[in-house]
Amino acid sequence: MSDAAGPPGWPTQVRPPGAPDWEQIAASWMLDHCPPEYRGYSGLRRHPVVLARFAVLHVEGMQAAARRGLNEARTALRDVADLDVIERAVATWRLESERLLVLRREVGLVEEALRGRRFHPRL
Repeated sequence: MSDAAGPPGWPTQVRPPGAPDWEQIAASWMLDHCPPEYRGYSGLRRHPVVLARFAVLHVEGMQAAARRGLNEARTALRDVADLDVIERAVATWRLESERLLVLRREVGLVEEALRGRRFHPRL
C-alpha cells in the first residue's frame, strides 16, 4: 500500500499506516470516538493497539444499544410520545445505526493496522 491512501473504509481523519505519526493521529482519533474518561487512562494513551481494542468494543456496545433502541422504540415510547415523534425516533436510530456501522469498520481497520496487518491495493 502506498503512503497516499489507506484501504477502503479507512477513516479520512487518520493518516494511512506507514505515514509519519499515523499511530499518534489514530490514537487521538480513536479517543475522540470513545468516552472522555478514556483520555485519563495512561495505559490506553501509551498503547494505541490496546486503545484500538477498547474503541472497537465501545463502538460495538453502541451498535447493540442502537439495535435495542430501534427494536424497542415503538413499544417503549408509545405511552409517552405521539406516533410522529416515535417515527422520528425510529428514523434517528436508523441513522445512528448507519453511522456506527461505518465507524465500526473504521476502528476495526485501525486496530488491524496497529496489530501489523499490511493492506495492499487491489488491481
